[in-house]
Amino acid sequence: MRVLITGGAGFIGSHLCDYFLAQGHDVIAMDSLLTGSTDNIAHLAGNEHFQFIKQDVTNFLFIEGPLDAILHFASPASPIDYLELPIQTLKVGSLGTHKALGLAKAKGARFLLASTSEVYGDPLIHPQPEAYWGNVNPVGPRGVYDEAKRFAEALTMAYHRFHGLETRIVRIFNTYGERMRLADGRVVPNFLQQALRHEPLTIYGDGQQTRSFQYVSDLVDGLYKLLLSEEVDPINIGNPREFTIKAFAELVNQVTGNPAGLVVKRDLRIIDDPQTRQPDITRASSLLNWEPKIELDEGIRRTVPYFREQLRKLGQLPDDS
Repeated sequence: MRVLITGGAGFIGSHLCDYFLAQGHDVIAMDSLLTGSTDNIAHLAGNEHFQFIKQDVTNFLFIEGPLDAILHFASPASPIDYLELPIQTLKVGSLGTHKALGLAKAKGARFLLASTSEVYGDPLIHPQPEAYWGNVNPVGPRGVYDEAKRFAEALTMAYHRFHGLETRIVRIFNTYGERMRLADGRVVPNFLQQALRHEPLTIYGDGQQTRSFQYVSDLVDGLYKLLLSEEVDPINIGNPREFTIKAFAELVNQVTGNPAGLVVKRDLRIIDDPQTRQPDITRASSLLNWEPKIELDEGIRRTVPYFREQLRKLGQLPDDS
């Protein structure tokens, strides 16, 4: 196949580039570098099967030659990003998705939309199945991301129903691994940085809010299977093993050997922060024959060297740490 990956220089997008190239496909990565980085794809320079295009997907998209698939992963994806970039987040979810779908229609390409567990908001059903419509605050600070993704799903289904476009929708649950940004603002980068600097890990609220963490290789495997499947309706891809934030912090300290413990800031609960997050992966398991393989402690061990190296480059860790 010849595939276009928007957001291809981002955390997940760059891993997708690696995976598709390893499967023998030709890959075009497109990224505005608003939150992505060419560092994530620098190792692909010179690969004759790889091409990088620096472009904002909210503008007119033109790709010379055929395309078999478009994977639309362009978007700010962490609260710190979409709170600082609210308009850009809304534009990439709406205009960017429209442009990418238009290109897929013109090329006769299969389209895979990267949606998110955030479409479920602060859920009233636990765990969250795809049939749940969500509990989202459309005018809250997180609404710019939540509603952009919900609109993107609606637009994708409209192209499928009206134009007959082959479409796939994935709802991605918390994913971590190498190439996450240090300033990402999400709990995994925050905890790993603090732990590697031997600082106490900061927990907001009471620490009993839950997340379900999947390692990036599990996600990419699920995405590939979804693209090649015939499943049009949204599918959750995530690890159903649920951890409280407090339990996760203790695991990070254990894996990194951090002696500094935890500090709880009970009066600083994040606005509209979901209190539970756990995917129901029944459909992914039965329809895609997919389940996560990497346990959380193993995934964190794999991720630690990358964060340690990034902190060393910034002079925040001694060379022998």
